[in-house]
Amino acid sequence: MKINKNIIKELTDYLNEFNLTEIEYTDKDTKVKVSKSNTANSNQFLSAATSTQISSEAKPNVVSGTEVKSPIIGTAYHAAEPGAKKFAEIGKKIKKGETIMIIEAMKTMNHVPSTADGIIKEICVEDGQPVEYGQTIIIVQ
Repeated sequence: MKINKNIIKELTDYLNEFNLTEIEYTDKDTKVKVSKSNTANSNQFLSAATSTQISSEAKPNVVSGTEVKSPIIGTAYHAAEPGAKKFAEIGKKIKKGETIMIIEAMKTMNHVPSTADGIIKEICVEDGQPVEYGQTIIIVQ
């Protein structure tokens, strides 16, 4: 497999130009992901990886209940601000439309409503964790 260094260089330039921390490029069976860490001393690039069909991982996932999925890409937060009461906790009874999490995207805080009534069985993302579109964030039973 030959890695096209021009693609990595161009993605690195986009990271700096648009002040991003991560960028991904996919073309047919090649996927390149470039990310950086913002430390006080340096902006060191952590990874530039090329692989084939990462998304076809076979892992059994048995879910009992209703999955509430992320409507957008961003960073998930369990509370409105640090130290505040969490929107969702395991065992809490919730109603359809009730806010279960906030997903921050492009400095905008987006409230994510529950798509079902029930009791929260599982919270699938950590506070401050990046989430993808369609990723399960909680399971309601």
